[in-house]
Amino acid sequence: MINDRLVDAGELPIAVRDFGGDRPPLLLLHGAGGNLAMLTTLARALRSRNRVITMDLRGHGRSGDGAWSWDAALGDIAAVTVQMELDRPAVAGYSLGGMLAVLWGQRHPESPGVVNMDGNPPPTRVEHLPGLEPEKASAELARLHATFDAAQAQFGRTIAATELPDLVERQQMAARDMGANEKLWIEGFRRNLVHKDGETSMRPTAETSGSLRTLMNELDLGPVYASTPAPTLTVLATRNLPEQEQFAELYAAHRRHLLAQAETGAKVNPRMRHLQLADASHAMVIERPDVLASVIGDFLNR
Repeated sequence: MINDRLVDAGELPIAVRDFGGDRPPLLLLHGAGGNLAMLTTLARALRSRNRVITMDLRGHGRSGDGAWSWDAALGDIAAVTVQMELDRPAVAGYSLGGMLAVLWGQRHPESPGVVNMDGNPPPTRVEHLPGLEPEKASAELARLHATFDAAQAQFGRTIAATELPDLVERQQMAARDMGANEKLWIEGFRRNLVHKDGETSMRPTAETSGSLRTLMNELDLGPVYASTPAPTLTVLATRNLPEQEQFAELYAAHRRHLLAQAETGAKVNPRMRHLQLADASHAMVIERPDVLASVIGDFLNR
């Protein structure tokens, strides 16, 4: 049976969903701007092999708000493992959650494995765009960052009551376009809504979004891959999201960098593996949950 509860992480409460069972524990972590509901399909596909637990990261879903840092988020995960009595859990994360999974593996050699599902910092540096002429790379990065700036400005804004039905309809259309479970998609959308004093806003807040963007931009996973003591698998995307097509050359170059980074890590660290998932974009947990479940299950039960 699925059980929802709040875990006291000391500084703030963390919302957890336990899919039950007595098999080896596996903790799933969502991406920035998401929440635990968005991992339900993957969690269901994994629970034949594992006791699967999902959680809302701080500042997302039904978890509390608190200053964002890698240490703080890893502390939240540790609190969940202790209070849920998870003995040596594996950790798999998507996007932001994937970065956290790898950082968890760096600190927890006892973990049976950590999996990073396309959790990578966004393109920020010309030198990380091999094959793209530097002047063009600089121009494309500036254009991309302007797009990110515009998106960030929308976080935490107040949503008028008259606007909400239209937003829900657009989310339903997005779910259909992605071939996702519409009910779960809408649950994820509503889970990030905050209703207070007669007003509705969307989590994460602008402050949290800005902190996450800074943290991800500054993160270099290369040294982590090279030195992590826990068995590690990184799963890389092989094609663009629709909204990335306007930056097709930039993202193709970025994927070349990410692949080279993973290959380098695997050469120097026998515990590190990587996989390019065929016909998968950054939205791989929605596009190919059954394939990912098989990949994760085989890796953890190798």
